[in-house]
Amino acid sequence: MLDRSLIDYCAPTLAGIKCANLFNYFFEDIELAYQEITVYNNMLNERGVYLTVLQERHNNLLIYAYRTNHLAKRLNDKEVQALLKDFGYDAFDVNNCIYYLKYRLNTSTTFPHEIGIFLGYPIEDVKCFIEHKGQGCKYCGMWKVYCNVEDCKKLFAQYDKCTSIYKQQYSKQGSLQKMIVYS
Repeated sequence: MLDRSLIDYCAPTLAGIKCANLFNYFFEDIELAYQEITVYNNMLNERGVYLTVLQERHNNLLIYAYRTNHLAKRLNDKEVQALLKDFGYDAFDVNNCIYYLKYRLNTSTTFPHEIGIFLGYPIEDVKCFIEHKGQGCKYCGMWKVYCNVEDCKKLFAQYDKCTSIYKQQYSKQGSLQKMIVYS
């Protein structure tokens, strides 16, 4: 079920403490999967969270769960824009950037590592990951950390705690809707 995947992989986004998360969603019927995403978007959008399919492969969808206001703020950063320009992004509103990211995911021969920007990773870590081709990081957690290791460890702990709390609350009340923070 989609709600379980959202709790397991997107709790920090649902809680409003992270820009976005990404997860694979396995399905048996593609039409039912898209219908389910539509139903969830109807519920989530009013609270500032959106789901979009970035890639469709065999029996799974790569789903991007994001907060539009957080992503818009991120995409408005000049350093972020400079990095994204290097990969062909030329408009920095949320919809155009997601559309182009989806295009890159589906047409590039390699994974578009600028996706870290869209997931709220520190720009320094995204740049270093790209520059060093994923090698030589100082710490590996939710992403490969090249700078500010202690800050990132605290952030990882915060995200883990959030996910744990969300899993506990969901098991008690079984309702995702009540757990989504407005933004």
